[in-house]
Amino acid sequence: MILDASKLIGFRILSLRSGGVISTIESIIVDPNDLKILGFFLNKNTVSFDSGAILDVRSVREFSHLGMIIDSDEELLNVGDVVKIDEMVKLNFQPINFKVKTQSKNSVGTVIDYTVDVNDFYIQQLIVKRPILKSFIDPELIINRSEILEINDEAVIVKDELAKQNGREKLEQEEFVPNFVNPFRQND
Repeated sequence: MILDASKLIGFRILSLRSGGVISTIESIIVDPNDLKILGFFLNKNTVSFDSGAILDVRSVREFSHLGMIIDSDEELLNVGDVVKIDEMVKLNFQPINFKVKTQSKNSVGTVIDYTVDVNDFYIQQLIVKRPILKSFIDPELIINRSEILEINDEAVIVKDELAKQNGREKLEQEEFVPNFVNPFRQND
């Protein structure tokens, strides 16, 4: 199932042991190296952790319309419990409001949301708000993860549109092989 990241904020966390809601998602922890969600910061008002509880995505047993289901609140982590998650918390990478540019440094827009596959928690698409002049034609642009070349400190770098079109034309030319027999042609 693919879901907008904005819909994950406020999503309920359910415990099988307690049989009810134990918290809600406050923010998302993203690894910019492979655009994978590693965990979620949970609402501090509902969880008794001093530095904020973290739910590792590996602890999610099931994902349903009711919420994310985990075994118990013992699955929740503190900041610093898992090294990889702690590194990403310190990095504090959030795709929202990140600039998107092409290889040739042309501005594509700003990320306003992204979609997540809840089976593996990889970011699948970036939803980009276009600059004012380009927004008259197309106000939003959806960029698939296969179009992303790099993520640096300033922007997400995506493939150029011209390069994609040239690639398609070359592919079409290479693939064209006539597959018919001319009945009027005489064999020599």
